[in-house]
Order: sequence, then structure tokens, then C-alpha cells
Amino acid sequence: MLLNISGIPIEVCKKNIKNMHLYVKPPKGSVTVSAPLSMSDEAIERFVRTKISWIKKQVSKFDNQLRQSEREYISGETLYVWGKQYYLKTEHSNKNSLVLSGDKAILTVRKESTAEQRENFIREWYRKLLKSEITRLLPKWEKVTGLKAAGWQTKYMTTRWGTCNIKTGKIWLNLQLAKKTPECLEYIILHELVHLTEKNHNERFVSLMDSYMPMWREIKTTLNRQTLDYME
Repeated sequence: MLLNISGIPIEVCKKNIKNMHLYVKPPKGSVTVSAPLSMSDEAIERFVRTKISWIKKQVSKFDNQLRQSEREYISGETLYVWGKQYYLKTEHSNKNSLVLSGDKAILTVRKESTAEQRENFIREWYRKLLKSEITRLLPKWEKVTGLKAAGWQTKYMTTRWGTCNIKTGKIWLNLQLAKKTPECLEYIILHELVHLTEKNHNERFVSLMDSYMPMWREIKTTLNRQTLDYME
């Protein structure tokens, strides 16, 4: 169900849970509500309307962050790789490259390159980095769980770290995971693998996650540390 209150689209998902959860998520401030299966649509809408001032305030914060974080990929900006911050240094040549040296990320590009071209190059650089780690880590967690993905791919996503197609057994992993710590990537790989046997975030899902990765909650908190939520 999709609500639109005061011009703000709000996605509602009913789940087998006891309490209502309201989230405003990065990077764009998308708003979602998780509600108990037994709750009526009218009750959900009433709840959301009582929180609309809070929602507007949080969405506004993300709007401001987005305006401030428009990237040009030039010297002085920062770049995150596997959770570590690097300071970008841009140089010019006919061949594109990105090399990490100490606390610097040395980006070599054509002098006439645009911000979009630089972003596309860095995005593909991240993709190669991520694919290499997935190739190493996915078999590890398939062995631990006894679950096997039919296939996997990377994709630039703005609202999810990963997705799983239960019917095909294929998983997708967010390109931006290459910016996070390796533990975050392992958590998402495990998360999506467990969905192959349990599609919902129910007690069985949580129990399986606990058995395979006891510290997954702490890693999830680190991964979503910018997520704003309101719980009732």
C-alpha cells in the first residue's frame, strides 16, 4: 500500500510483527512503515498522520544532505573504500585510473572529463572491487549455511543493500557496499542467502541469522547508522 500525505509518498508493508515501525531512510529520505498484519489501513494512516511533522523534519534533513553532497570528484573531496576514508587527489592524463596510496585516492582522468564521467569511472572501479570480494566471500557463506545462490550480480541501489529473488535464487548486491567495511558485505551476503530459505523477516529468519552470525545486529546498526526511524 502506498500513502501520500502532505505530498510525501509513504510505502506501507504489513508483516508478522507486533508493533508499528516508521522509517526515514537514506540516501533520499524515503519513508516506509512496517505494520502488523492485523492493523487496518485506516489505523495505519491515522498513525502516520500523527507523525507527519516528524517525518517532514527528517525528510528535510536528507534533502539538505543531498544538496550538500553533490560530487564533482575533484581534489579535496573524500572517498570511502571498505570503510576507510581517503582524500581525493585528481590528476590529468589520457588514461583513467584510481590508485590508493596512504590516505589518498589518486584519480587520474582526462582534463576535459565531466563530473558524470568521473563518477561513472569510479562507480565501475567500485564494481570491480566489490565483485572480487563477493567471489571470495559468497562461497564461504554458502558453505557455512548450506544454501547456494543460483547467481548474483552487482547493482547501484539507493534504498536497499541487497535483494533476493526467491523464485530464481538470484541475489543482487548494492555497489555501494564497497564503501562499507568488509563485515557489512558479509552480513548482506548472509542476509540474502538466508532469504533463499525464509523470505520473511520472522522469528525463523532471525534464528538462522543468529546461528550463522551472532553479531549481525551490531553490523546492521553500523551499516544503517544514518537511517532514521520512529518506533511505536
